[in-house]
Amino acid sequence: MKAIAVRPGQPHSVHQREIAKPSLDKYPDGNGVLVKVLKVGVDATDREINDALYGNSPPGDDYLVLGHECFGIVEEVGPKVTRVKKGDYVTATVRRPGGSIYDKIGTYDMTSEETYYERGINLLHGFLTEYFVESDDYIVKVPQGLKHLHVLMEPMSCAAKAVHQAYEAQRRMKVWSPKRAFVLGSGQIGLLSTLVLKLRGLEVYTLARAPGPHLKSEIVAGMEATYVSTSETPLMDLVKKVGKADLIIDATGSSKIAFEAMQALGHNGVLVWTSITGGKNETSVPSDKVNIEWVLGNKLLVGSVNANREHFEAGIKDLALGEMMYPNVLKRILTNPVAGLDNYKEMMRLLVEDNSALKVYVDVASE
Repeated sequence: MKAIAVRPGQPHSVHQREIAKPSLDKYPDGNGVLVKVLKVGVDATDREINDALYGNSPPGDDYLVLGHECFGIVEEVGPKVTRVKKGDYVTATVRRPGGSIYDKIGTYDMTSEETYYERGINLLHGFLTEYFVESDDYIVKVPQGLKHLHVLMEPMSCAAKAVHQAYEAQRRMKVWSPKRAFVLGSGQIGLLSTLVLKLRGLEVYTLARAPGPHLKSEIVAGMEATYVSTSETPLMDLVKKVGKADLIIDATGSSKIAFEAMQALGHNGVLVWTSITGGKNETSVPSDKVNIEWVLGNKLLVGSVNANREHFEAGIKDLALGEMMYPNVLKRILTNPVAGLDNYKEMMRLLVEDNSALKVYVDVASE
């Protein structure tokens, strides 16, 4: 069957190749699920792996199948599978357990090991192919009524986790009731974080460079949040206007902005970094000022990567509620379909060259 892969460590090596179709024989315990891939989302992670910034092949292979945002339909299940059945729409989590205690109790996204396993990213093949087999422990059912949002399930899980982690950490405060949030970046994670925060009742400002009106600003407005162009109103000017934020989600992919955000956080606030920056950029910060304000202000910085089943399920629930609260808004994120695996070069072109491509995804197959 067809698959889209790279040769890790070799820049711009993306290619199509033939690999064997998987079977349930991989799971003799009876817990396997065979999924026909319908759509796969791609993003900056896939671009950066193709740029050889990170990513490793599974042991024994010299290639890595890309794709960590999957949507498909169950074609066959093992005899012990109870969570899904043939014909169900599903997605799959990305990270897989290692050997730490966190891995063993199901919080494999919080592993304490240096070596981590992520499908389509590191040491495990991804979903950018025609079929995959997975244990039902990592398969998540998608309601039929949300199939039009297909590849948003994985990025939504990341947004759901980022916000959830902030609230979990703030149990230290005994009472924490944030009122104002800044979301930095208006890509898919930024927009979906905006949704999660709005559903929690916060006043949300979503910041990005380009002045509106445009698609991203319209999506933000459609969720009854406020879009702010930083080319017109820089972050600290917004702080002077509305005050510091109780909660900030950084989803820019810019370490400079991530550090700048530390100055925009209010007392007892939480800053969550979700971005992966694979480069070698350096930036300067007013470290003494940040230091004293963070110590005296009881401020917290949290790094949030990937998500486990709990966050996928929470994210799907928020997507369902978001569809009810803000009808026809979320589907606008899905901007750039690519017809089939054969068009992988167009897929990469959109990721590299087209700044207007909010969400690129591959239509792998029809039902």
